[in-house]
Amino acid sequence: MELDDLEPRRQTKKPKDLSTWSVEDLEAYIAAMEAEIVRTRAVIADKMGVASAADALFKR
Repeated sequence: MELDDLEPRRQTKKPKDLSTWSVEDLEAYIAAMEAEIVRTRAVIADKMGVASAADALFKR
């Protein structure tokens, strides 16, 4: 066993310090995060559709 195997695969990211950001920067950040949420939900919906299709195919 290697020492790398004991390391977590995903490191948790430290939250950004938003206290120094301007209001305009914070609003732009929110808009970007909301767009990313929409994109992520679309990917989830697509994957769930593929999983449903596979389930329907193999249940027969």
